[in-house]
Amino acid sequence: MLSKVREYITSFQLLDKEKLYLVALSGGADSVALLYVLHQLGYRLEIVHCNFRLRGEESYRDEAFCKILAQKLNLPFHVIHFETALYAETHKVSVEMAARDLRYRYFANLLQDIGASGVCVAHHREDSVETILLNIIRGTGIKGLVGIRPKQGVIIRPLLNCTRHEIETFLRKNHQDFVTDSTNFNVDFKRNKVRNVLMPLLEEMNPSVTSALLKLSSFSIDANRIVEESISNYLSKVIKGDEDDLHCFLQSLRYPNLLSKPVHLAINSIEEFCSPDYLLYYIFSPFGFTPSQIEQISQSLGTQPGKHWQSESHELLIDRHEIIVSPLILPFEKEMKIPEMGTYIYSKGTVLKVKAAELEEGFELPDGLLEIAIDRDKIEFPLLLRPWKKGDRFVPFGMNGTKLVSDFLTDIKMNVFEKRRQLVLCDAKARIVWVVGQRLDNRYRLTVQTRTILIIRCKH
Repeated sequence: MLSKVREYITSFQLLDKEKLYLVALSGGADSVALLYVLHQLGYRLEIVHCNFRLRGEESYRDEAFCKILAQKLNLPFHVIHFETALYAETHKVSVEMAARDLRYRYFANLLQDIGASGVCVAHHREDSVETILLNIIRGTGIKGLVGIRPKQGVIIRPLLNCTRHEIETFLRKNHQDFVTDSTNFNVDFKRNKVRNVLMPLLEEMNPSVTSALLKLSSFSIDANRIVEESISNYLSKVIKGDEDDLHCFLQSLRYPNLLSKPVHLAINSIEEFCSPDYLLYYIFSPFGFTPSQIEQISQSLGTQPGKHWQSESHELLIDRHEIIVSPLILPFEKEMKIPEMGTYIYSKGTVLKVKAAELEEGFELPDGLLEIAIDRDKIEFPLLLRPWKKGDRFVPFGMNGTKLVSDFLTDIKMNVFEKRRQLVLCDAKARIVWVVGQRLDNRYRLTVQTRTILIIRCKH
């Protein structure tokens, strides 16, 4: 098995003996074999173990086993504990998705902290076959038939050409123990059901079904390469924005977590593609949208705007002449009191600064939407920064009568994602002073009688 893994690593240029790598060690047979193989092949390694706190004492048994194994091999050991169930509930995602998100975020930070070049994980041949079958069951295109890739970003899979039988044989020959996750036999989990129920049935029909599906995967890699090249060339017509926007979106199709801001896609360009339905599937399936959702999206093109879909990690809106896909953005919920002048952090990335200034000759009014100058004598502290809510009214700058904030946001063609993140700044009398970043209330404007002003700046 050592020579087989060595050849696989060489053929795909997966690892470099001059560089440092993390090994994700769960304590199970696959990850233990991976650790021993890479250690015997002479790679520079450190071990990382994630305790998701999902299996009571068994989770701590696995952690203790991994720590002892790290000491035995004299390798640095990194461990982290996650409140996975709480994260899943808070972010409204499945436990499996929560564990994946937490694990990969931690890996990314740890790689940077220790200067490692990648994380080695223990997927093998049967894992790739199970992934292909799961994709087929869910409904997939060519991309889903590819299975698991040897390397995706910083995630490296040196055992992908090995079978489960080879791994177990290797461990027996090396007299190496491992721990068994009791949930591996729980067929309530889809992957376990494929492994323990579906695969034995398929092997009855074709004892070489694993090889057959891997051959399908090999053909699909070439077919998918052709499709990707064709679609990538066409996406320059679809993505609204500059070259950087296009590049970032193409990257996010491989690594969806890289999508950090909403992307706008032109509906007319999608409809002009030779196969609009497949284009939509190709674009949106990496972001977790199901085939049935994508079918609904396709059927909704050209209809009334405002329809909205959500996956576990992203959301999508059909707007006037475009589709907007965005990372799942939770609405602002909290309020923040501003008792006096100063700098206040509302949330990560949102900072409000309030300072006084004299209205003197040569004073220049702020020229951006994120900074306002108001009459200090017309306002009472404490101020309050909060999300807008139904029924809020203000007097837009330049007008005399009040207007609903909801109507104002619609009039300036703000989409549902933007509305969800819109803040208002109120004074001590609960009057809206500023629809933040959009419009000042006319009652607080500067006049010829103004002597002292407040400069308020919001940084997003």
